[in-house]
Amino acid sequence: MAEKSTKNNELMEKIVSLCKRRGFIFQGSEIYGGLAGTWDYGPYGAELANNLKNIWWKRFISDREDMFGVDAAILMNPKVWEASGHVSGFSDPLVECEKCHHRFRADQLEDKIKCPDCGGKLGEERQFNMMFKTHVGATEDESSVSYLRPETAGGMFVNFKNVLDSIHPKIPFGLGQIGKAFRNEIAPRDFVFRSREFRQMEVEYFVKPENWKEAFEEWRGVVLDWCKEIGLDMNHVHELEVADEDRAHYSKRTIDFEFDYPFGRKELYGLAYRTDFDLKSHSSASGVDISYFDEETKERFIPHVIEPSLGVDRTILAVLSDSYKEEGEGDDKRVYLKFSPKVAPVKVAVFPLLKNKEILVDKAKEVYKLLKKEFGAVMFDDNGNIGKRYRRQDEIGTPWCVTVDFDTVEKDAGVTVRDRDTGEQKRMTVGEFIEFARKELSL
Repeated sequence: MAEKSTKNNELMEKIVSLCKRRGFIFQGSEIYGGLAGTWDYGPYGAELANNLKNIWWKRFISDREDMFGVDAAILMNPKVWEASGHVSGFSDPLVECEKCHHRFRADQLEDKIKCPDCGGKLGEERQFNMMFKTHVGATEDESSVSYLRPETAGGMFVNFKNVLDSIHPKIPFGLGQIGKAFRNEIAPRDFVFRSREFRQMEVEYFVKPENWKEAFEEWRGVVLDWCKEIGLDMNHVHELEVADEDRAHYSKRTIDFEFDYPFGRKELYGLAYRTDFDLKSHSSASGVDISYFDEETKERFIPHVIEPSLGVDRTILAVLSDSYKEEGEGDDKRVYLKFSPKVAPVKVAVFPLLKNKEILVDKAKEVYKLLKKEFGAVMFDDNGNIGKRYRRQDEIGTPWCVTVDFDTVEKDAGVTVRDRDTGEQKRMTVGEFIEFARKELSL
């Protein structure tokens, strides 16, 4: 067991190292010593995140006839969070060491008496509200208090009536958005898994009260299909029925989709049946009628809600964990990211066989421009020998490398296409490659 734990720790260290070395993820504010729980996404990390968000948006929103996208503000009237229960109840148990004054989440400690850092005595447990408090406007008093949103769901609930009045959707329908949320975590850890600033992809799906079970199962299937589409190993994805005492205050049923990360099995996504808690709470607190009138049955009611909630950053870490591969040993060791082509930040890299032969460089740039126009995420690379170029592209997960050689120029004999996973090389025309790649990318 200890040997397995060591290997998992080593894998995590390798992933973090690769992410910095190859421009995926950097420590936030690194040149100033960093800021705990914050991360900056570099060029390839930003592309990876955007690919995942685009796939999510297509599957969860634009491909469906019953879904509508929104983009609500991060700052909201503080009464929103009072009504939702976040001001009074959004907290974690905190303990502080009396000696070194380090703080810890009590529910994550095996020994609740001794400090895990210095061995000092831990103080009494208390509740710590995780919302970031700020002030809106020129004054800084209680009348100007606001919060950075701890979830994106609130913005959809308070806009439910606006959507009803503006586009008149019929039940069942849903709202979805992608956006940042903020939680002042006591102990951010495990790279981007638990951070203070993160991105959510959430749906609030409104149904008649009697139809919640059917809708719950439908969205359960959508989440599992999404996991397959982005290339996760389904042997690493598990469903956990959350017990009554562990569910959020608004939930009547919750399934956690857990993933086998290098540091253990942890929550990846959540699927919750929120009943009518949110709409009823906001209707009561605001004094605004947030009910739905069914024109066919002449019935007025407050819809119930199914919420599939997915984190962008946890998804990225899961994809990186499953994609990281090594083969060979010593100088022959190859590291590559086995991304699904849809997810990969760079789809194709184009090389001239030799960088000092103008005729090859010119032809390679011609091919590059053609593929760039076709696929967008295409890279030109003539730095170093061909083997080093392959290794660099392997480490960022590029599915295909296209090499232009003398036969390409002199005999019009096509290009050499190398597959990332197998290393196999095939000769094909540029047109044949475009057709092949479009099919692989489902374009």
